[in-house]
Amino acid sequence: MMNNNIVLLPLLIPFVTGVILIFFKNQIRWQKILSILSFLGMTGVSLYLTNLIANEGIQTLYLGGWEPPYGIVLVADMFAALLVLTTSIVALCCSWFAFSSIGKEREKFYFYPMFQFLIVGVSGSFLTGDLFNLFVFFEVMLISSYVMIGIGGTKRQLRESLKYVLINIVSSALFVASVAYLYAITGTLNMAQLSQRIAEAYALGEGTAIITVVSILLMIVFSLKAGLFLYYWLPGSYSAPPMVIAAVFGALLTKVGIYALFRTFTLIFYHQQEVTHYQILGWLAALTSLLGVIGAVAHSDVRKILSYNIVAAVGFIVLGLAVFSHVAISGAIYYLIHDMIIKALLFLLGGALIGIAGTSHVKKMGGLIKHHPYPGWMFFIGAVALAGIPPLSGFLGKLLVIQGSIEQGATHGLFYLFAGISLFSSLLILYSVMKIFMHGFWGETKLTKEEEYGTTKGLLAPCSILLLVSFFLGLGGEYVLPYVFEAADTLMNPSIYIDAVGIKE
Repeated sequence: MMNNNIVLLPLLIPFVTGVILIFFKNQIRWQKILSILSFLGMTGVSLYLTNLIANEGIQTLYLGGWEPPYGIVLVADMFAALLVLTTSIVALCCSWFAFSSIGKEREKFYFYPMFQFLIVGVSGSFLTGDLFNLFVFFEVMLISSYVMIGIGGTKRQLRESLKYVLINIVSSALFVASVAYLYAITGTLNMAQLSQRIAEAYALGEGTAIITVVSILLMIVFSLKAGLFLYYWLPGSYSAPPMVIAAVFGALLTKVGIYALFRTFTLIFYHQQEVTHYQILGWLAALTSLLGVIGAVAHSDVRKILSYNIVAAVGFIVLGLAVFSHVAISGAIYYLIHDMIIKALLFLLGGALIGIAGTSHVKKMGGLIKHHPYPGWMFFIGAVALAGIPPLSGFLGKLLVIQGSIEQGATHGLFYLFAGISLFSSLLILYSVMKIFMHGFWGETKLTKEEEYGTTKGLLAPCSILLLVSFFLGLGGEYVLPYVFEAADTLMNPSIYIDAVGIKE
């Protein structure tokens, strides 16, 4: 049981920075400097926290000195720490990219402080040890995203933002109702204590039916937020704002929903795997992966292609949770980290491509690699990594999830089908993103250098950082895997988490 103030810093740094930035509305230069310093500091703290957990175990913080379950507790296990670290890297690169792409008008309408507050919500969701506070951090994240998705006020943004706000209001209302039912049943919302009390209920055979109903309600809530199967709102909403905002949303927001599914269905609701995991989550994951990639193949708009690929990746990651083995969970965590990095990279490069060509329709582009070889080949490498081609970052995670699915298929034959759907989807993912490369960068050059609508000045450095991280995840798997396996150990053994929190009945 370790009470360590370092756990609070990934929340405190962006929160304090966001508050300060509000008072610098017209000082754009200072907003940029403080934003970069904030995310650099957050990255350093997250690296230190991850290393600390590897050496000393799970770190906790009892806010106000109140021990759980009576007080608010923050819990940094390896799974949460890896996601906070990845979040800080993505935030750093997207903030840097925004300097040259978001535009002065949007910068004056609180883009940078809202970005900081959004990261507070994302990181808080990963670190909280309480289900109600998970709801609170969700709302912090969502309120910030409501501002960001509508910033600029174009007609398309306003139309799509209404859909985005509506679906999140509905899911948040359902979240509150589910939390209320769960508290009425168990008398607690501390995740570690919930795990204990629900395990006791299943051991005694008391109230298990209503617990299963509540678990499915929460599954619906988190599936809506992650874009799992009920994803119809996502492609339009994520393709409406500027590409740097779409990059933040695609890389981070859906991943919070995925994290919530992993946390609750490994720590709290893991007792009826035949129903919740093998059947419901398994089918949802397979269908989401397939339908998402069909949407990506069907469209010729860069924004829509990349947005539908978010959906496809959500399905694949959740398949690892549905299989519910150490191998599959490890692969899902690895692929989740990879996907956060590579989605941010592809959206940012897609934004640069659209800025140069003056259109997002791939068939109206062509031959841009002649004048822009570096972003062209970066996009090619990112596309190949996204599809899981070895030895790039998507391969190892995909391999472990498929391996786990095949192993589980020996006892539950459906997982052979799910693994086959995932492999087929990978081919279509590759086709969909290569369509952008072949039409946008390859082929006949349609614009001379003088006719281009924009420039890549200031845009390629943050993309290069993301590409280097992706290379490290692919070629440096031996260094990353021990951390991923430790994260999977905690998810597969709830007692590790419970002991670290130190619940006293």
